[in-house]
Amino acid sequence: MAVITEETRFNADVLEAPIIGVAAQIGRHDSGMHKHNKHQLLFASSGCMSINLNGLWCVLPPSRAAWIPAGTIHCAVMRNVVSYRSLYFDAQVSQHLPKEIKIIAVNGLLRELIERMAYWEWEMPEKDQRAIFSLFCQEFGSAQEEHFALKLPSDRRLKIWLEDVMAGRDLPEPLVEMAKGIGASAKTISRIFTRETGMPYQSWRQQWRLQASIERLSEGESVSEVASALKFSSDSAFISFFRKMTGNTPGRYLKEPTE
Repeated sequence: MAVITEETRFNADVLEAPIIGVAAQIGRHDSGMHKHNKHQLLFASSGCMSINLNGLWCVLPPSRAAWIPAGTIHCAVMRNVVSYRSLYFDAQVSQHLPKEIKIIAVNGLLRELIERMAYWEWEMPEKDQRAIFSLFCQEFGSAQEEHFALKLPSDRRLKIWLEDVMAGRDLPEPLVEMAKGIGASAKTISRIFTRETGMPYQSWRQQWRLQASIERLSEGESVSEVASALKFSSDSAFISFFRKMTGNTPGRYLKEPTE
């Protein structure tokens, strides 16, 4: 069995097959923080997932996938319907796969390999998996790595503010307004973000807006809707921001990579 539903009880760690593939159509969902004893590749063939990886936040549109090493505490959140694909690899087959978190671009061939592996039977003999797995490793190894994961601050003074921002109940405001809402000085907030995220608050805020825009665009919102929701002054201002951050327009970024 490879296709599961939200009601299916599933634990990849208790299954003995060296490679486990899962395919599911999932609506609004929060997996909660958890970890696996196996390495995991997480991908959405349609829709968009938001994931927290050991305090790193990133979004996965259909053109991107996340590699989650065994033991990594993580959480996957779906705000709308997502065609969810997950591959699990045990130590027997993962010697040459990464030991660190990676976000990668998914081209057409890698996408088809993920689909094939997500749907194959868990009881498939290992010898029948080898050719596809070998090609998967080759494509995975040459995939372009993305660097848009955002480190989340952990200071207790930011806890409620961060929960509201990550849940979509609020937007990260410019530094002075944000500091007033928290009841701390702008200088204090700046020090917290530099110490805990490695970047000034304004840079963090811009990176958050980029991630949020990718998530919204992947869920079918128009450029105008995203620009308005994230409080850009105009559509053109949002497109200019997006191009500066990614090197592409929103439409080109979300297209399937060709290499």
